[in-house]
Amino acid sequence: MSLNGTENGHLSKGPGYATPLIAMKEGPREKILWCPCINVGKGRPDYLATIDVDPKSPTYSQVIHRLEMPHCDDELHHTGWNTCSSCHGDPSKTRNRLVMPAIGSSRIYVVDISQERKPSIHKIIEPEILKENGVSHPHTTHCLPNGKIMISTMGDAKGDAKGSFITFDSFTFEHKGGWTNDEMPFGYDYWYQPTHDVLVASEWGSPNKFFKGFDPKDVENGDYGTHLNFFSWSEQKLLQRLDLGPEGVMPLEIRFLHDPLATEGYVGCALYANVFRFYRTDEGTWTAHKVISIPPKTVEGWALPVMPGVMTDILISLDDRFLYFSLWAHGDIRQYDITDRANPKLVGQIFLGGSICKGGPVKVTDDPELQSQPPQRMIKGSPITGAPQMLQLSLDGKRLYATNSLFSPWDKQFYPDMVEKGSMMLQINVDTESGGLTLNDDFLVDFGKEPEGPTLAHEMRYPGGDCTSDIWLPAGSSGCCSNGTKH
Repeated sequence: MSLNGTENGHLSKGPGYATPLIAMKEGPREKILWCPCINVGKGRPDYLATIDVDPKSPTYSQVIHRLEMPHCDDELHHTGWNTCSSCHGDPSKTRNRLVMPAIGSSRIYVVDISQERKPSIHKIIEPEILKENGVSHPHTTHCLPNGKIMISTMGDAKGDAKGSFITFDSFTFEHKGGWTNDEMPFGYDYWYQPTHDVLVASEWGSPNKFFKGFDPKDVENGDYGTHLNFFSWSEQKLLQRLDLGPEGVMPLEIRFLHDPLATEGYVGCALYANVFRFYRTDEGTWTAHKVISIPPKTVEGWALPVMPGVMTDILISLDDRFLYFSLWAHGDIRQYDITDRANPKLVGQIFLGGSICKGGPVKVTDDPELQSQPPQRMIKGSPITGAPQMLQLSLDGKRLYATNSLFSPWDKQFYPDMVEKGSMMLQINVDTESGGLTLNDDFLVDFGKEPEGPTLAHEMRYPGGDCTSDIWLPAGSSGCCSNGTKH
């Protein structure tokens, strides 16, 4: 697929695809993948790695380009586009920039991806611009259907907890102010759907706390969030804060169903590994209930006597059939059939590292799920370091990619071995008929063998968009609209 132009012989009306099902059925197989690599505290900058994922290529599963940032200690995190599939109906729009917020430095890098295999830095938005607007620690980037991009933020100018948003022109990247005058106690991820006049935002915690490492006392002291925040899209006002309670600590990645007519989605609550389904009621308000709960394990030789799953990433296939998530402490990826939205069914599971591997320092003394500790998984003669964390699914839903770095201060705390040796990128084959996950033993990107030394790989993106970055409007809508209000 070209960034603009034609898609499988069809004239492209704009970036991306008209519908999620067209993306799934007609989108080409991914050939390259972009991934931020983190070097905080090492005296060298983070970089954007371009990785060959074409099995027909002689450089398959290798880093083929490295775009170094001009500064150190950025902590690049999640990335997004200058335009996405909500603008598919506008032929004047082009997806030619990748926006990379740095949660450590509060810089924002705009990367020119016109040359897919050799991206370059287009512009740097300095942290002073955010801090002058009373925000810091940018996280999730989405394009809006009004010619802007919007980035969620997690801190105030001093790094204390404050959830908000900041917007930029999607062509010039000039600052365009905040999106709302209402604040949340915490910020993290968000998803919007103009069709239903809603934006929903999740919560992590106070940056000044989580940058020091994870401390259970901070949970007890209320320094981590438990709410979903529902805004009116058209009025840009916070209408409802929905408390998920003690089982909903750290509601991180939030995903609406891809069907733009759907009024429901899922959020993964990290600490205690619970998935909540949220949905709109007949009265027009929003509610949520727990639909998946991963039981903790009683252990010896770990930081705490009870080990929760620590659910760090979730995603939904483009046909809204399967939900996937990673358990960064336990070490497994799970696949659920969500055809029955309120009753997800486990259909696939695979262990790829983690803290409970047999022969490691942790002994599991009580496990409600497993009869024995899983063996240490090997690939190409090496043990898998860390545990699966960030996930990305191919457009057709048949390949799931995983990296195992969460956030460098927490990596150092829970997986120091991975920090020393470097993280990995793995590929999991997906059974899309009846469910099931199997490791592709021929694919490994070992970031411990990078030219400048081991690095930590985080989120993944393809040139043509994916199931965690694209937001669709209903068929027949006007695409990119002039004011971003309700369609």
